[in-house]
Amino acid sequence: MERRRMDAALLVLLLGHLAAALEVPLDLPQPPTITHQSPKDYIIDPRENIIIHCEAKGKPHPSFSWTRNGTHFDIDDDPNVSMRPHSGTLVVDISRAKAEQYECVYQCTARNKHGTAVSNNIVVQQSRSPLWSKEKIKPIVVQEGVSLVLPCRPPAGLPPPIIFWMDNYFQRLPQSNRVSQSLNGDLYFSNVLREDSRSDYICYARFPYTQTIQQKQPISVRVLSLDAINDTMAAFYNDTDLFSDDPADERKPTFLVPSGPSSSKTVLRGQVLEMECIAEGLPTPDVSWTKLSGELPAKRTYFLHYQRTLRIVNVSESDAGDYRCTARNKLGTVHHNIHVMVKAAPYWISGAPRNLVLAPGENGVLTCRASGTPKPSITWAMNGIPIENSPKDLSRTVEDDTIIFTDVQTGSSAVYQCNVSNPYGYLLSNAFVNVLSEPPRVLTPANKVYQVIKNHRALIDCASFGSPIPKITWFKDSRSSTLDGDPYILHDNGTLEIHTAQAHNSGKYTCVARNSLGKEENHIQLEVKEPTRILKQPEYKEVQRGRSAVFQCKVKHDPSLIPTMTWLKDDGELPDDERLIVDSDSLTISEVTENDAGVYTCIMNTTLDHDSASAELTVVEATPTPAVVSERPDPPTDLELTDQKKRSVQLTWTPGDEHNSPIQKFLIQYEDSLHHRGHWHNLTEVAGTKTTAHLKLSPYAHYTFRVLALNGVDFSRPSLSSRMFKTEPAAPDENPSGVQGFGTEHDNLVISWKPLSGLQSNGPGLHYRVMWRKKAVNSEWITATVANTSKFVVTGTPTFVPYELKVRAVNDHGAAPEPAIAHGFSGEDLPVAAPDNVQPMVLNSTLAEVHWDPVPSKLIRGHLKGYKVYYWRERSLHKHNPHHVEKQILTFSGNHSHGKLPGLHPFSLYSFNVRIYNGKGEGPPSPTQEFETPEGVPGAPTSLLVTNTDLDSLTLEWSPPHVRNGRITGYTLKYQPVNNSNELGPVEEVALPANETSVTLSNLRHSTRYKFYLNAKTVRGAGPAISQETVTIMDEALPASPFGSVNSSMGEDGALISWEYWGPEKNVYVEYKLENSEGEEEWQKELVNGSQNVVLKGLKGGLSYKVRLVAKGHHDQPLHLSRELLVRVPAVASRQVDIATQGWFIGLMCAIALLILILLIICFIQRNKGGKYPVKEKEDAHTDPEFQPMKDDDCTFGEYSDNEDHKPLKGSRTPSNGTVKRDDSDDSLVDYGEGGDGQFNEDGSFIGQYSGKSVSRETAEGHESSEAPSPINAMNSLNSFV
Repeated sequence: MERRRMDAALLVLLLGHLAAALEVPLDLPQPPTITHQSPKDYIIDPRENIIIHCEAKGKPHPSFSWTRNGTHFDIDDDPNVSMRPHSGTLVVDISRAKAEQYECVYQCTARNKHGTAVSNNIVVQQSRSPLWSKEKIKPIVVQEGVSLVLPCRPPAGLPPPIIFWMDNYFQRLPQSNRVSQSLNGDLYFSNVLREDSRSDYICYARFPYTQTIQQKQPISVRVLSLDAINDTMAAFYNDTDLFSDDPADERKPTFLVPSGPSSSKTVLRGQVLEMECIAEGLPTPDVSWTKLSGELPAKRTYFLHYQRTLRIVNVSESDAGDYRCTARNKLGTVHHNIHVMVKAAPYWISGAPRNLVLAPGENGVLTCRASGTPKPSITWAMNGIPIENSPKDLSRTVEDDTIIFTDVQTGSSAVYQCNVSNPYGYLLSNAFVNVLSEPPRVLTPANKVYQVIKNHRALIDCASFGSPIPKITWFKDSRSSTLDGDPYILHDNGTLEIHTAQAHNSGKYTCVARNSLGKEENHIQLEVKEPTRILKQPEYKEVQRGRSAVFQCKVKHDPSLIPTMTWLKDDGELPDDERLIVDSDSLTISEVTENDAGVYTCIMNTTLDHDSASAELTVVEATPTPAVVSERPDPPTDLELTDQKKRSVQLTWTPGDEHNSPIQKFLIQYEDSLHHRGHWHNLTEVAGTKTTAHLKLSPYAHYTFRVLALNGVDFSRPSLSSRMFKTEPAAPDENPSGVQGFGTEHDNLVISWKPLSGLQSNGPGLHYRVMWRKKAVNSEWITATVANTSKFVVTGTPTFVPYELKVRAVNDHGAAPEPAIAHGFSGEDLPVAAPDNVQPMVLNSTLAEVHWDPVPSKLIRGHLKGYKVYYWRERSLHKHNPHHVEKQILTFSGNHSHGKLPGLHPFSLYSFNVRIYNGKGEGPPSPTQEFETPEGVPGAPTSLLVTNTDLDSLTLEWSPPHVRNGRITGYTLKYQPVNNSNELGPVEEVALPANETSVTLSNLRHSTRYKFYLNAKTVRGAGPAISQETVTIMDEALPASPFGSVNSSMGEDGALISWEYWGPEKNVYVEYKLENSEGEEEWQKELVNGSQNVVLKGLKGGLSYKVRLVAKGHHDQPLHLSRELLVRVPAVASRQVDIATQGWFIGLMCAIALLILILLIICFIQRNKGGKYPVKEKEDAHTDPEFQPMKDDDCTFGEYSDNEDHKPLKGSRTPSNGTVKRDDSDDSLVDYGEGGDGQFNEDGSFIGQYSGKSVSRETAEGHESSEAPSPINAMNSLNSFV
């Protein structure tokens, strides 16, 4: 049998083509395929309609039927069951029936004319959540320290309920190493404590399908000491379960679950293995787990319930064996061994059988390869009928788990079922064999655009279908060759892979699908985008509370991609706080608080990629703290090279001391002693938290590395160098860039490029293979090899011919990839032809347009730069103007055929020609042509003078315009009067002939200023005007001065002078001087700034002044003076003020008088009271030596004499503030003394001392007086303030 299988397998390999699974388009004939079905074990909610799913596809669309418990289920006979349209899904309406009636085993069949597919056996069961059986639970009284088990015993449900313990307030009961829940839901106490006493131990069962929770009756537990148990024995004897009459002493562990020294457990492959060991003892024992026959699988092992439960997920055959749980406390140890056996329901080894699409005459294989424990049996069926009972087919051979098809023919399509089963389950799979003849079709949408980031992998799809299976080939752009080999990878499904996409990989790709029946192609666009990179990362911030923090995040991205900036705090969303302001490239946090501390991350997302960077914010108190001295870090040490490969190596190091400033990043540098000995170059940077870097290297280099650390102060010194790492030579990875072709002479082509650096050469013997050819059909490439240069000159080329260019880098180990084609031209020469059909077109008097026919490209002999128009003014068409020969050039860049000539002179003759120019220079000019510009408006007359001025007439003389721009046809004269306020009167207009150069105007008003305007005219219109002003001669009856009446008046600010003025002069000012001044005194000037009044402020009172007005014209014109006006300035009363009449002085004197009066009254009262008590004599005899005379600057009254006894009182004074201290009694003598505290003896005598001094002083340098101070001294003191 085994020999037959081997022979059959060899036969299949020899026959060759094994068809892979294909997705057949739905518009093609195909057998049914089940796309959706209910699970094998289908638990339903009894409160809802039952829906048993069965969906399938096929061409034609399949029909559906069902079996129930192995027999045909006639849906039409059951009014509660219906089938959805175009589907096999059953819907059972349970509103009129019970769900229990439909708890059966169902199987769906989908068939069309090409075959029959069947579903799994679907076992329908309704979910059950039964109620807890009612029971009366007696309170439990237990001695402290013993073990205890509270049973849960929930009702059996489908599926089993989830168990948990809570109290009356729906709070989970605390569990610990001492108290834990077992897998069956019971609550175990290794030993009980007094605090375990409570009356609401409640077990809850939650049934997930119905979302209901059942509650057990509460259990009451009371934990007592032995004495308490004896005291309450009688009370609980009749209705209470009592445990542990003996005292609970410390004891070694014993297992509550499981029982005995060993046990066994069976688990299925892929399921969860749970084992538990719950021990009791005092003190509480600790539980640990080991596997006696091996190691626990670290990634799949979990310890639950405080090590009481061992859980292993996704069990495999390797998990079988012996496990041991150990419980120990200080008194001893106990073990329990569990033998685990792993069984396996059937499972696929290489996947379920796959559909076959075969063309007539092709071969194929259906494989149903599965395993299990015990080993499963495999049976085949065709269209739902066991294959041994199916019609014979010579092209089909069944070999255990394989069906081999050879030379299939049309009509052999069918659905095959593979059933794999053992005692623990089964697998049922449908796979069809579809025999079709179909030309290729590409299923990937046409002109689809793929976008990929540079240096990332690019996958371009070309999904296709055909029978026979099409072969896929790829082309790019010009389709010069198929894309096969490095850097392209062609997958079996037609997908083209570019492992590392570069910018030059962008472009249009074409995939072609071919089989024996035809071909079809599809075009796809690939766009390689620049990666998104954060150029300026946010940096670590240490900010005082209340200040602002700003994190910057500047990003560079491909301009065609739309970026989105997102900020995170501690990997979560930013708080919703208006203090956090997000801008396009920064995050600002104002008024920082302690809650703002954390790690902030900026993420820049595009539709293709993203980049992110993080920084930490530390918030410190705003109070000044001692400055932490930070220094730059110490250099890294212990550089090691590991994981050495051809083009990469891993570098590790040990950071140096940070010196109170965290290391932000490490900079890795390299030296290439083969190409740049002694020069260090930056290679890469890594975050300050890393100590490892994977370095990408170039071939053919001798690398030495060093590392620098950067903190907030500066870079560290470089580390010691690593050992040298030499990379092997290789062919170049890239070709020279910047390839271009141009000519320096008309018969050469210079090909230039940017040469590769020594590090880019990848090996010794670098040279360049320069290739060129004319850009023409069937033109052959010409090749030259050069070295140590960046250009190559091709001589003997035709003038200005396009070439295709390639420069390929080659070394001793091979050539670089095929270079891209560049384009260039051989050398240029001067154009050989001038523009034809040159025609001028005059647009107006100053603008003309020139038109020409472009020069044919073959006559340009170079890159067309543009056209130049040379033009010049031959002469004016007016006989009085001389010749003007001044050439001008206008350049029109690009391929123009016309151009405008602005700024021309009217009424002139112009000549011009046109030339083409290229990169070499100008071509010959076109024949010179002429054109005339029409007349334009003339310029202003050259001059305008006023002569022969009289009372009512004057003469105007002028010169013709210098720029006539045509023939003068006449002049227009306009004039109008101007009054004293510069307002213009009505305009008079006079037309004058062209040959006139003067005119006399009569009937003018005398003594009037006039303004004149004169302009010249041609047939095109009037030009600008020239203007002039003058004044007619005054009448003899009028004053000779242009000033009218001049008046004066006196005001508070000075003398106001006003006048009338009608003269033309604008420079008017006032002059004044004293009336009786001598002749040599000059007049004083006061400018008036165009007004007709002025205030003279500098005049002295009591004097007379002569005042006149002056109008000044041009320097050669006489001054116009008004009549002199005599202004008398009245004398001003003396400004000396009698102080005796001032209010402030009177008030001050009154205040002083009142103060003196008050002081006299106080002195009088003080004097009278001082003589009534014996204490005055004591004071006279015993004066406090601390009382010293006070200074005037102490604000005191100083010394005085007693007017009563005429004896001087040495050192006497009054309080400095002039007040008298009082106590609570209005009658106290202290009111009138100078002391602070005073009191009487029992006999009424006064024993206090002024100023708070003790009465027991034995020495004194004088005594203090209670008499009033001297009024004279008081006055003197007061005057010192005034």
